[in-house]
Amino acid sequence: MTFTYMTKGVCSRSIDITVEGETIVDVKYSGGCNGNLKGISELVKGMKVDDVIDRLESIRCGFKNTSCPDQLANALKEYRSGTVGD
Repeated sequence: MTFTYMTKGVCSRSIDITVEGETIVDVKYSGGCNGNLKGISELVKGMKVDDVIDRLESIRCGFKNTSCPDQLANALKEYRSGTVGD
């Protein structure tokens, strides 16, 4: 399944995520810190959804209450709960 998550409170505008079963196949951020987000995208490929959520949720960027990695975890939590696109 491929879906787009519209981020909130970060520099990136959205995340395109492809998941097959329990495994992340591809992640592409639009906007944000290009090199860092490409690195995160490559690191999570092949990982299980729950493992990525566990590692990335609650990461903060400076004084913000969230970060681009945290937004990926939020997107995957929505995927997990079946509310993607609601």
